[in-house]
Amino acid sequence: MGLTDLTTDQLRRAVALKEQIESLERQLSGLLEGGAGGARGGGGTRRGGRRTMSPAARARIAAAQRARWARQRAGGGRRGGATKPSGRGRRRMSAEARARIAAAQRARWARVRGGG
Repeated sequence: MGLTDLTTDQLRRAVALKEQIESLERQLSGLLEGGAGGARGGGGTRRGGRRTMSPAARARIAAAQRARWARQRAGGGRRGGATKPSGRGRRRMSAEARARIAAAQRARWARVRGGG
């Protein structure tokens, strides 16, 4: 039985079924891609908006943050052994380093003044 042998009523039902199948395929692809676009008729593609995160991913991120807070409270500092300098929180420069920087700056200004 070919398309030419179908009645008008059968053709209408076939078109309706085809549209229903396409709609279900869009919804399925939206679910499989992780977006909610299929349920809203968006074709499964998301443009802009906020991303959703799985509960497992949120739990991993929360656990990592709790571990960072615990390290901070325990005085462990940063990963890799590098800790913050003690004192008021600012690094101190030695007198020798300050003298070298000042001498280099004086030399730069002398070149500017002498060359201009």
